[in-house]
Amino acid sequence: MDTLALSRWQFAITAMFHFIFVPLTLGLSILVAWMESRYVATGEETFLKMAKFWGKLFLINFALGVVTGITMEFQFGMNWSAYSRYVGDIFGAPLAIEATLAFFLESTFIGLWVFGWDKVSKKTHAAAIWLVALATNLSALWILLANGWMQHPAGYVLRNGRAEMTNFFAVATNSYGWLKFLHTVLSGYVVAAFFVMGISAWHLLKKNEVNFFRHSFRIGASFGLAASLLVVLAGDFHAREVAETQPSKFAAIEANWKTQSNRAYSLVRIPDVKRERNYIDTLKIPGLLSFLAFGSTKARITGLKDIRADLRPPVMITFLSFRTMITLGFLFIILAIFAFVYSRRRELETRRRFLYIMLYAIPLPYIAAQLGWIVAEVGRQPWIVYGVLKTKDAVSSAVSPAQAWTSLAAFTVGYGALAVVDVYLLGKTARKGPDDLVAGYGAAAPAGEERP
Repeated sequence: MDTLALSRWQFAITAMFHFIFVPLTLGLSILVAWMESRYVATGEETFLKMAKFWGKLFLINFALGVVTGITMEFQFGMNWSAYSRYVGDIFGAPLAIEATLAFFLESTFIGLWVFGWDKVSKKTHAAAIWLVALATNLSALWILLANGWMQHPAGYVLRNGRAEMTNFFAVATNSYGWLKFLHTVLSGYVVAAFFVMGISAWHLLKKNEVNFFRHSFRIGASFGLAASLLVVLAGDFHAREVAETQPSKFAAIEANWKTQSNRAYSLVRIPDVKRERNYIDTLKIPGLLSFLAFGSTKARITGLKDIRADLRPPVMITFLSFRTMITLGFLFIILAIFAFVYSRRRELETRRRFLYIMLYAIPLPYIAAQLGWIVAEVGRQPWIVYGVLKTKDAVSSAVSPAQAWTSLAAFTVGYGALAVVDVYLLGKTARKGPDDLVAGYGAAAPAGEERP
């Protein structure tokens, strides 16, 4: 493989590995903040135990997420220096704001939260974790606005052989970036909700701390139901934005070969890329694809055959990733509904088969989130900045294949080791469950004696 292919593999591996930690951080920070706020409001010690137990898992995930995130930015100067020279004036601005505003806010208040038990008031301590949650989501916002600019460039001019920013407001209010942000953070909330429900299900199956994990499951179910419904709604708006701004990506995710008005949506479709058609194309709903894309069954949908072959994204991986993500999204709604109903009816302990399903469902939202990024990034190809700069023109010319192989191997081995550490620490902490007594704000009563 040449330097371009190796650099693409390296960035894909590091980005996807980093994004294992991001969704859980986004959602779990809010859940922990809500749990501690409930403790401050009600004085119920069970909520304090919840904040501490799930907060410990949050901290493990957060620490490893920071480590993997920092290294990614160095690749812009190492493997993608041509990209950095060409668009650094624009792309660097939101990343600088993320680092100087969101990341430092996050780091400061997470320190206060970790070390501030019994040193500050309960309200101040709870406010600290809320600020961590806010900063975490703000961090995601600025990063996704940067990525949104790559997907749909705005507020710039090509001058002196590079892209220069002319309107920061246009970059900061880019609708593509905001819709991407909503879709991404909501998917993170689904990840966190299923994480909480899955671990709670394991303890309920083992009959460990039943009252504690029954209530943890109920909180996760409520959060998960709301998030899974909202993520589908946000995804619908985002898909319409894609249809408007990236017709090649939209054609690829639907394996739509012919430009046509009143385009039907096929529930069952298998692409035949070589022959530029579909092997199977059945169970069609007339006009639905046009309606989903532009709000009208009469709308005209661009087909892949009307896009130059060298400007088309890889169809099969984009199509399969999108369809699988959508299927999982609706599965999450179904599971969240059952989880919400069973937890409200106090039937969880009798629904052992369902508890096993929720336990084994923990990885599914992670997979859906990764598939979403595959759709976003692979579906944008061959552009690194859509319509402006091709990926092949963004790679560093000074990096040799041997150097790219070395860094790729180092990142793969290093991140593989971190993955083992992460799974071990999260698994060990999750299996242990909450401590019988919790330091900070006094000792918690046994879980069975308190009912939030």
